[in-house]
Amino acid sequence: MTRTGAAGIAVAVLAALSGCATKGQVKLLEGELRSMRIETARRDSARASALAAIITLQQRILDSVAAGREALKNLDVRFANDMTDLQRQLLQVQELTGQSQLRLTQLKAQIDQRAEQAEVSGLARPTTPGDTAMRGGNPAPAVPTADQMYRSARDQHGRGALATARMAYQELLKTYPADPRVPDVLFYIGETFATEAPDSAVAYYSQVPTRFRTSPRAPTALYRLGRLEEARRNPAAARSYYDRLIRDYPASDDADLARDRLKNLRP
Repeated sequence: MTRTGAAGIAVAVLAALSGCATKGQVKLLEGELRSMRIETARRDSARASALAAIITLQQRILDSVAAGREALKNLDVRFANDMTDLQRQLLQVQELTGQSQLRLTQLKAQIDQRAEQAEVSGLARPTTPGDTAMRGGNPAPAVPTADQMYRSARDQHGRGALATARMAYQELLKTYPADPRVPDVLFYIGETFATEAPDSAVAYYSQVPTRFRTSPRAPTALYRLGRLEEARRNPAAARSYYDRLIRDYPASDDADLARDRLKNLRP
């Protein structure tokens, strides 16, 4: 039984016995009652202090957890920024390396061409200063073959050096505009632009089905155009590319993909 309950019982007993108890007994009982009340108040105060201490401790723990979460969040942000900077620097290194390798390919082509010319001529007549002057003072630089330029561009594309690959592809188009790989080159240039410059990607992708209707790249280029327009939230344009793909290349694998896209494409 608690002190409070005992105090209540004592009050009841005091009231019941007040008529027959002596004054000394009543005073003794009243003193005991006051002591019980004082003890009860003291214990209540101690409990209140303990509860307040527990609440304060809980709040400190919650504050510490919140601070820890904020610190982790800031750390994640800094780590993400550091990774972005690192990836950017790596890409720059890849681009520079790719440009150097492209230049080496061109120099090798020049050396090979000069060697072939020397072998054909049999070195029958040494080059004179007058000959050099007639050629403008320097031998005409050799142009890499279409195969060399294509291999170099594909190698840089595979390495992720998109700007360098794009430059090599465009140089191939300019130097060998009638090469049978032109549809592939146009398609690959579109790929290099797809993420950073969608408008330029559309310009190159569109040339493939328009200029080279029978190319195996044509249906894939139309599918890529549709996906680009979906990414740009232009469903009407995406639908037009998918419909054209299904109409012009109904048996292609890309046509099957386009049919699936149309099922979920909102108007």
